[in-house]
Amino acid sequence: YLGSSEIQKHSHEDDCWIIVHSKVYDVSDFHKEHPGGSNIIMRYAGGDATAAYDEIHAPGIIEDALPRDRFLGLVHESEMKKLNTEENSDSSDRGIDERGIYTKPLLQSLISTHDFEDVARHLFTKKAFAFYSSAATDLVTHNLNSSYYRQILLRPRVLRNVKEVSIKRRILGCESSAPFFVSPAAMARLAHPDGEMALARGCAGEGIIQVISSNASYPLESIVKAGRPGQPFFLQLYVNTDRDKSAQLLVKARELGIKAIFVTVDAPVPGKREADERIAAENNVVSAISGARAHNDKKGGGMGRLMAKYVDSGLCWEDVRWIRETSGLPVVLKGVQCAMDARLAVEYGVQGIMLSNHGGRSLDTSPPSILTLLELHRSAPEVFSKLEIYADGGIMRGTDVVKALALGATAVGIGRPYLYSLAYGAEGVEHLTSILKDELVTSLKLCGVTDIDQLHPGMLNTGAVDHMVLDDGQHPYITWKPKSML
Repeated sequence: YLGSSEIQKHSHEDDCWIIVHSKVYDVSDFHKEHPGGSNIIMRYAGGDATAAYDEIHAPGIIEDALPRDRFLGLVHESEMKKLNTEENSDSSDRGIDERGIYTKPLLQSLISTHDFEDVARHLFTKKAFAFYSSAATDLVTHNLNSSYYRQILLRPRVLRNVKEVSIKRRILGCESSAPFFVSPAAMARLAHPDGEMALARGCAGEGIIQVISSNASYPLESIVKAGRPGQPFFLQLYVNTDRDKSAQLLVKARELGIKAIFVTVDAPVPGKREADERIAAENNVVSAISGARAHNDKKGGGMGRLMAKYVDSGLCWEDVRWIRETSGLPVVLKGVQCAMDARLAVEYGVQGIMLSNHGGRSLDTSPPSILTLLELHRSAPEVFSKLEIYADGGIMRGTDVVKALALGATAVGIGRPYLYSLAYGAEGVEHLTSILKDELVTSLKLCGVTDIDQLHPGMLNTGAVDHMVLDDGQHPYITWKPKSML
């Protein structure tokens, strides 16, 4: 057995030992070649790395990766308790400690979505953060998603009695304590061992809805059971090239009580996410629902690309009826980006559309969803009375939620911030939700509004972006026509 005091001496880049499941390994050379980066290993140099290891690695991976002589021995249970006690007593709210090692802040010290992102940037592996935060090519759409919300101004009313405010909303017939939900995002276990199950528990605690990803880390049944009885869930669907597999998933979703299907329609192929491609993928990362597996090839290690190979790029409008009939559930098309497709969605009988550009992760320079929402008002205003309309992408503040609702959105989806909140598990999900609710209520009161149903377009000044709103898919002055039409 090795003692804790001896292990703690080996906490330097050229002399680095770590503990994984009470086994001590010399990773002095390996940490420099680690696919997830050296920093995540150095964070636990001379200490216990078990929790961080278990978040994304399958048992036995470390033995496969290291030569046998890198295994140095065992740590007795009494020494492990001593070591963990010392590490816990050293933790604080300081961020970077005297050794230059990042220490996770206390959850209650986080007061905005940006704070959660900062924690995730420091705490997650380089690969996990790149996978979550990356966007397509030059990040134009990714940046426009948030900047367009900033350009739309609020027009508050004063001298209103705003002592009591209601932010409750029904979404596809399901009660929600707020007009926002957790957008689907893949492989939440990269952020926390409980992954999507922690999201489910956090949503249960705050009374909001979770949209479960087809590329979730855990089986659908496990995620649903992690919530409270009767808790509403929606399922995001990537249609598989093997339609039987998608059919089985849709039937299972209905049997488990899933309330709606969000069909992703803006990613027949994955976008090029260079930050994700540049870092090698962990070969053991597998979705428990779709079965998609991460690996590396000559193009890089982009998990988003490599895990999407099963997605059917032949999906078309005629398939919507099959999805509706097979699932027997309300269907929402996730990824609508123009008024023309919104009209088609009405024709094909879906219950809702989600204005989305995949968080800027698919086609770069596609429009921010708030601009698409304005386009619907100009070119297809009739759809607002026939569908529920949602928007996601770039929503970071309560004021962003107010603006989307004032433009007719039923609710908005929030994705990356909830992944980042998993740095604190279910408690992080609840804390983030509480922050967003507080910001929303404060924004409503400052606007003179006591119920989200009172929000309307007249409360906004959209002049800074109105010139970007197109009319019915026609170019304002170019008359040239191509040889082949869509």
